Amino acid sequence: MVNSPSVVALVPMRHHSQRVPGKNYRPLGGAPLYQHILRTLQACPEIAEILVDTDSPDILAGLQAGYPRVRAVERPPHLRADAIPMNEILAYDTSLVEADFYLQTHSTNPLLRPATVSAAIQALLANYPAYDSLFSVTRLQTRLWDQLGRAINHNPAILLQTQDLPPVYEENSCIYIFTRAELIRRRNRLGERPMMFAIDAAEAWDIDEELDFQIVDLLMRSRGNPEPVEGK
Repeated sequence: MVNSPSVVALVPMRHHSQRVPGKNYRPLGGAPLYQHILRTLQACPEIAEILVDTDSPDILAGLQAGYPRVRAVERPPHLRADAIPMNEILAYDTSLVEADFYLQTHSTNPLLRPATVSAAIQALLANYPAYDSLFSVTRLQTRLWDQLGRAINHNPAILLQTQDLPPVYEENSCIYIFTRAELIRRRNRLGERPMMFAIDAAEAWDIDEELDFQIVDLLMRSRGNPEPVEGK
């Protein structure tokens, strides 16, 4: 393991959204949505640089005006279609900036805290290469069923309290950490030996529907909204 490995944060942001129109630059908790994750990443000492990949003129203008030290990259046309896999976008982004590790998150995770991001980075670095990548999860202890009505994590004939059920984990899309070598080799941000990193459900909200936006806006306003910080 190299000393003081470099970590670059990647934040892809589309201009349009299929289910929540304009969500990435829509005001939430007193500021455009995309600004919240930038503030979080700026507060992480482990992150050397932040790169935002976007096809949005609104976001590009906002970055130029308020975050001059965040590296803004205009997404090339061939990577803009909804059907393009995220791993292909990440392969392009990692070709633009060199780092030992890359951390990918989304603007749609505005409640993610700097301490959590730092802890995830430290966890992988402390256990690399036993684990070759990391992804964040949310711990669930609830009765789950598949689409055919079959119990997944419990025996319906034994009615255990939910707190006594064996936990299962949901990939929450908040944090991914990986190397470019593994990404290119597998065409996947998850390596062969990924570490699951559990985060609190209160931080794991992902804005995917209008209801998510309204709930997170309420939560954001209730805890206060920090002033913008100049980007790295």
